[in-house]
Amino acid sequence: MRSMALKSLIHEWRRFAPAMVAVAFSGLLVLLQAGVILGIFSLSSQYVTRSGADLWIGYPGVQSLDLGRPLTGPAEVYAWMNPHVRRLEPFLWGSGEWRTRSQGMVNVYIVGVDPRPDGLALSEALTPAQRAALAEPDSALVDDADLHKLQTAVGETAEINGRYLRVVGVTHGLRALGGVNVIASLATTRRLDPAAGPQGRVAYFLARLDDPRAADRVAAALNADGASRGFEALTAPAFARRTTLYWLAESGAGVAFVFGSVVAILVAGVITSQTLSAAVAGSMREYAALRALGFSMRALRRIVVAQSAWVGGAGLAVGGLLTALLVLAAAAGAIPIVLTPVMVAIAAALVMLTALGSGALALRRVAQADPAVLLL
Repeated sequence: MRSMALKSLIHEWRRFAPAMVAVAFSGLLVLLQAGVILGIFSLSSQYVTRSGADLWIGYPGVQSLDLGRPLTGPAEVYAWMNPHVRRLEPFLWGSGEWRTRSQGMVNVYIVGVDPRPDGLALSEALTPAQRAALAEPDSALVDDADLHKLQTAVGETAEINGRYLRVVGVTHGLRALGGVNVIASLATTRRLDPAAGPQGRVAYFLARLDDPRAADRVAAALNADGASRGFEALTAPAFARRTTLYWLAESGAGVAFVFGSVVAILVAGVITSQTLSAAVAGSMREYAALRALGFSMRALRRIVVAQSAWVGGAGLAVGGLLTALLVLAAAAGAIPIVLTPVMVAIAAALVMLTALGSGALALRRVAQADPAVLLL
């Protein structure tokens, strides 16, 4: 039945082309929506994912990296008391207003990191030369995508919160979500925004363990007394996930994605169902001839379902090719897109279910295949 369905599909490809296109674009829309949304909101957690810390120790219940508050409890002391902790590094998160030459003020986030060559913060994003440049007083890095917005260039002097600094370099792919990130040393960050680390406090401690596999156990041990002591320990993956989910929920993008995906699937289902129904109706004499040759109604239904599966498979192939091309184009334009094997598998399953469901709706036309029509 599968070979017969494929032969009829190839012979009558013009009838089935709209269904293939609908299936392809529904899968493309669902997958790219998810990829773009996760890609954009992954920007909020990249300071976690691109750092070398096993644990992030912050204020209890902190929902997102940018919502960190200066720690008030003895978090550093309790962290050092754990035998698995081998290193602690402070991390600051401040804010300010960058004065541009002609466009007024631009809101910026000031990220304070340890400028030492082996620093944990942004260990996968900053080069040794960039860290050495940050060690200079009143120096900072900005992302190359934000230079135009800030109306600045490498080597120029800028003003944040009424205090001056010098742009000593640019980063790549460290754009902020809802603002601009400015990376500076701990000392420079405290000078630009005293509220980021009042009285020597910090927003987070980054911890390196002797065994990264023990991160969950160490976090649980620290959190046994953490809430009452004014801190909470999170593994890096857990903190990154919490930050991304917070932004998804806060922005309403998750609801928008679900709504858009449902609409895409419904439209594809309607188009595919109508196309398959029209194809069955147009081939009614052929189905009637098969009935006259002894094919059962069940066999005819299996042909229609097989055609639906082939339509879904062809739509997946076309959609996959288009997705790959668009992802490459997005990468060339520095547009963040995150696609995982799980996301691709879910999108493919939705597309196939849509195609098979549409085929099931078209089965009612097969019942009208009466050999008597051959005599008319």
